[in-house]
Amino acid sequence: MIDFTGQVAVVTGAGRGLGRLYALDLARRGAAVVVNDVGGSMRGEGADSGVADDVVKEITKAGGSAIASYDSVANPAGGQAIIDAALDAFGRLDAVISNAGIFGSAPFEDLSLDDWARMLRVHLDGGFQLSQPAYRVMKDNGGGRFVFISSSAGVFGQPMEAHYAAAKAGLVGLTNVIAIEGEAHGIIANSVMPTGFSRMVTETVGDEKFLAESGFMQAIRPELVVPLVTFLASSACTFTHRNYSAAAGRYARVFVGLSEGWLADARSQPTAEDIQAHLEEISSTEKFLVPASIVDEVLEVCGRRGVSAMPGDGDVAFPEPRRS
Repeated sequence: MIDFTGQVAVVTGAGRGLGRLYALDLARRGAAVVVNDVGGSMRGEGADSGVADDVVKEITKAGGSAIASYDSVANPAGGQAIIDAALDAFGRLDAVISNAGIFGSAPFEDLSLDDWARMLRVHLDGGFQLSQPAYRVMKDNGGGRFVFISSSAGVFGQPMEAHYAAAKAGLVGLTNVIAIEGEAHGIIANSVMPTGFSRMVTETVGDEKFLAESGFMQAIRPELVVPLVTFLASSACTFTHRNYSAAAGRYARVFVGLSEGWLADARSQPTAEDIQAHLEEISSTEKFLVPASIVDEVLEVCGRRGVSAMPGDGDVAFPEPRRS
């Protein structure tokens, strides 16, 4: 059994919906949980501390351990306060599930700058503002696990959701870099793109008849997302830098592949007409690789060109960070 006894997990947006289910499952498996939720509306308006309190009551009534946090990830002080709450109450930090978010729909041409900024502030800025203080703690203490809740909307696209899709795609990039930089410190980072029936779905669809009669809506039970998130947050997960989708009991890896493409003659100067002529070859997805980082793309091109990426044919390595 995957066990969290003696471990501490932070779950943001844990007062309702999928976040609540993540928190309950971790607690059931022995984790001490920081249940973070501002308690606002789906559009990020208002606040209600009772939303997080109710989940804490559920956990403690079942014999588990949890505290409530009402801070917002939308500002740096809030992200820090959430991590501090875990350390103050439980003395350690093992896993962070970055799930807090808001939602709203608008045609691209009507999307206001305020709505754009608000969406990114909660999802993308919030992911950063939560994970950076958590990363520092994990680095100092031998490691930990991040699970960022992204969305298929960010990878594949979703009409009326330019701001939401951009924010969620940004979380994939954040996950990738934390995974690369954190690996040497025992820090693992992966993302999940969940599809589960929730208030986000009901408010987006709005058609009660469709919600009641659609086979897909009946199939996307939110509890079906939980096993994947729980596994990725556990010490049983030993890999990093991956993205997964969970929908209606179907679990699948989501990845960005680099196709073989077309390699122009090194002595030529390709033109737009050459691109047009080789477009089928350039666009083919028959052969591809899944880069572990930008270095893999560099090495792939160098290998095919027969050139070295580094002076003296040395190994490619990321530069050491500069300290101010």
